[in-house]
Amino acid sequence: MEHHALAQAATDSRPSSFYLSPQEALGAPIERFAYVSAMHTGTGVEAPDFIATVDTDPDSPAYGTIINETPMPAIGDEFHHFGWNRCSSACHGPDRSHLIVPGFRSSRVYVLDITEDARKPKIVKVIEPEELTAATGYSRPHTVHCMPGENIVISMLGDADGGSAGGFAVLDAQTFEIKGRWNDGGPTPKFNYDFWYQPRLDTLVSSEFGEPNAYEPGFDLADVQAGRYGQKLHFWNLSDRRVAQTIDLGERGLVPLELRWLHDPDAAQGFAAAALSSTIWRYHRENGTWAAEPVIAMDPVPLEGWPFPVPSLITDIVVSMDDKFLYLSNWLHGDLRRYDISDPANPRLVGQLWLGGVLGKPDSTGRGLNGGPQMLQLSLDGRRLYVTNSLLSTWDNQFYPDLKGWMLKIDCHPDGGMTIDPRFFVDFHGRPGGPARAHEVRLDGGDSTSEIFP
Repeated sequence: MEHHALAQAATDSRPSSFYLSPQEALGAPIERFAYVSAMHTGTGVEAPDFIATVDTDPDSPAYGTIINETPMPAIGDEFHHFGWNRCSSACHGPDRSHLIVPGFRSSRVYVLDITEDARKPKIVKVIEPEELTAATGYSRPHTVHCMPGENIVISMLGDADGGSAGGFAVLDAQTFEIKGRWNDGGPTPKFNYDFWYQPRLDTLVSSEFGEPNAYEPGFDLADVQAGRYGQKLHFWNLSDRRVAQTIDLGERGLVPLELRWLHDPDAAQGFAAAALSSTIWRYHRENGTWAAEPVIAMDPVPLEGWPFPVPSLITDIVVSMDDKFLYLSNWLHGDLRRYDISDPANPRLVGQLWLGGVLGKPDSTGRGLNGGPQMLQLSLDGRRLYVTNSLLSTWDNQFYPDLKGWMLKIDCHPDGGMTIDPRFFVDFHGRPGGPARAHEVRLDGGDSTSEIFP
């Protein structure tokens, strides 16, 4: 009853881009723009990274093209994930008005205002790395989520020197000043990466990548064997901001990256993608504690010239707003998959496309794509999936020396099928400013990885 009363009270005053429930979000208007984190880092082009605005309106003459670029003042930030100042669970401020953009390699954080012209985000604040580290003791900001209590929380992956760390930084959602650490004492995980929270369960879950000093120079299997990469999920008490339970996934759960809770605000389950083990795990509440088991697995493939069988490397997952479908990207194998998760414990493969990869499969676009499908973003209505192909600059250059940045749009059919939109292909490699690479995608009215419901 309390949640219902709060929702009713917010109905008259809420901004138009916020939704009271996943069911309401399914009826959202089609997105007009996609904001894309784009990197020069790693390409050899000595220029700042930028946020690209891509036209996603199929009736626009500029459909499928970059219509604006907002460059940063510094070089070498390496943009990966970024997020909104607000989402449907944390309605502080006037509206979805600012993008919070961390430099993963530089530890610099930018705040971009979109209220004057949504096509042209404007830098209004820069948090320098020295300021961030002095206030938190951390470096390497990554995932951004708005959270209740006038907060914006950012997962931090390194200590001040690039060693391992497992905490979070928090910004004031109104002023964007650093408040300090979000985690409130007690033991913290050795590693950190993604996180997602469920307000009604008073729970936050976080995952583990590895030590920045290990992965930033490139991938070395010896670092995995030396324990410099993670394999655990951590369940935090949201109110106390402390770890309540940790699950060690073992060798079948090496390098758990992306986390996606089911969107149903009462759901006590979600999915984690163990990238190196090429396994999707379902975590769920069971007899008062959290449990996890693998529900999808991809076998490694022997390949000439490789010292070990090639893992698929699941680098991203996304769950549809109605909790019926899960999409995953196999960055090395090169395929994009769609699973029916109506029964979350028994996902069923219902769609597959080949979009590059190292296995030499003909790609489904007919364009001769290189690189592999990496970051995914799904529209609120579940009908349009956006795909980019850059992972991490040094890993891009290691595994795909000739990588050319691109962005695709996939049409997702209600029956489970997927088709590539031939009208939509964003060539980040051939842009006038020189080669760049695309990573995270955010949609102007919200998307399937930004919205969490109270």
